[in-house]
Amino acid sequence: MGKILEINGPLVKLELPQTVIGEQVRVGRLGLVGEVIGREGETALAQLYEDTAGLRPGEVAEGLGWPLSVELGPGLLGAIFDGVQRPLAAVREHSGDRIARGVAVPSLARDTRWHFVPEPAWRAGTALAGGEVLGSVRETASITHRILVPPLLGGELLELAPEGDYTIEEAIGRVKLADGRIEKLRLFHRWPVRTPRPFRQRDHAVAPLLTGQRILDTFYPLLKGGKAAIPGPFGAGKTMLQQQIVRWCNAEIVVYVGCGERGNELTDVLEFMPELKDPHTGRPLLERTLLVANTSNMPVVAREASIYVGITLAEYFRDQGYDVVMVADSTSRWAEALREVSGRLGQMPVEEGYPAYLGSRLAAFYERAGRVETLAGGHGSVTLIGAVSPPGGDFSEPVTSHTKEIIQTFWALSKELADARHYPAVDWLESFSGYVSSAAKWWAQHVDPDWETARAEALDLLAASEELQRIVNLVGVEALSSEQRWTLEAASLIKEGLLQQAATDEVDSYASPEKQFALLAALLEIRHQGLRLVRLGVPARRLIQLPLLAQARRWKSQHGADDFDALKAKIAAIPAAFEPLLEEYGTPAAGTQPGEAAA
Repeated sequence: MGKILEINGPLVKLELPQTVIGEQVRVGRLGLVGEVIGREGETALAQLYEDTAGLRPGEVAEGLGWPLSVELGPGLLGAIFDGVQRPLAAVREHSGDRIARGVAVPSLARDTRWHFVPEPAWRAGTALAGGEVLGSVRETASITHRILVPPLLGGELLELAPEGDYTIEEAIGRVKLADGRIEKLRLFHRWPVRTPRPFRQRDHAVAPLLTGQRILDTFYPLLKGGKAAIPGPFGAGKTMLQQQIVRWCNAEIVVYVGCGERGNELTDVLEFMPELKDPHTGRPLLERTLLVANTSNMPVVAREASIYVGITLAEYFRDQGYDVVMVADSTSRWAEALREVSGRLGQMPVEEGYPAYLGSRLAAFYERAGRVETLAGGHGSVTLIGAVSPPGGDFSEPVTSHTKEIIQTFWALSKELADARHYPAVDWLESFSGYVSSAAKWWAQHVDPDWETARAEALDLLAASEELQRIVNLVGVEALSSEQRWTLEAASLIKEGLLQQAATDEVDSYASPEKQFALLAALLEIRHQGLRLVRLGVPARRLIQLPLLAQARRWKSQHGADDFDALKAKIAAIPAAFEPLLEEYGTPAAGTQPGEAAA
């Protein structure tokens, strides 16, 4: 036991000679929980995860003997935790609508009985390695929870419990370690959140994370096990885009971390998520979702911890062989927590007051993403998607610029597009993806070999239209040639008929890869047909007046995946829509191929 010496906001100096850096402590008469972050002689410096108002020097303090850890076992899915893995439902039963300081409730329910089915291959006397699958528990109707041996534990299996119902604290087996000690195996184990969970090796298999959002999947793809960022100013639609990803992505487990966001915004997420149906199974989406809620009015240090709690939970399900996507909203608030603590520590500030280690902390966090071969021999992945909230939409500020150097997919949101009601408001000029060549292999194998070529043509068209739009803004559209005016119209067709996608549209909220490519190919074919006629002398205004263009803008909302044949029929009829103009202005010159692109 020790005592409090000094208090500086969330930082408390303690007289605790035996503690080590990283150890959890309980402080004061309320038993506030914290973590040792520094030592000097007989004193320890701890950051507390709860408000220190009313705390006084001289009150008791004690080390708990373990680092900040999470409990990993059945009961995680469908739960809502705070930044240090306290279940908010249990906290509410204990202290009401407001979280009382010092409240201590177990992360996983101790009285729930789970039906455990052991793996038939295990027998007494067999060697057991860390990370092996002991058996399974049917946690929800959507997900089977695989019970793992703690990663650092291994030895000779002495016994394994038969199939039956057990609480998470009851022993389901015993293992004899190399030093002769005997350890009990349970349905759960603990793991320190700041230590990445081990795996055999990284797996370089290519599989895209399909979100059903055309601007993301077709233009700026993300692979399972990849790293992405969604930067954008207030009002650009970050939360809605994240919710679309959570709802439609082809990951098996979703971990959503609300880190320092406004309470009302996070409340919308907490109310929205339980009502959603999983489009892949028809079951409630919450059956395969984990929520970590740490709003801006909660203690700032717990905000810093919440990111690590979320990624550790994601790694745990990865080790079970699942594909996991973790959405962190937002890493800017996490970085602000780092800035506040470093300021109180008196550390030298650098860019905009952030600590010098901001870049390395961000890199270490994103490095925990990846597709791996697990210790049990299976394969799983953690895909990290971090939202960034740059003040005033300034992408040159430190958090955004450091993140941009680390991640490989950058979905930049534009306030101008959002103000124009163009959603998702992903800026096709600012965004990028480093996974295009890898994703192209998957698209060529599963959808169409021309995906990469069509994508590049569409992006070139969008870039050309931006240049032409600057000319129009200066001297007017009359200064453009017919070919340039058709380029502007074709780009507008791509923007409205492909890139815009309403989250509330029941037909178009999700677009399969096949539908995405069909629409892209169709709109590019319209561009090719029009370009051929422009070169024959047809005025651009005649092409712009064609009913086909207005119809093509509506195809995305008229045809879902189950109505694909009707969409293909309309695409096949595209050349016929240009026939009257072709007959009026003559046939193409010799050697000119239909669909030939502009030089």
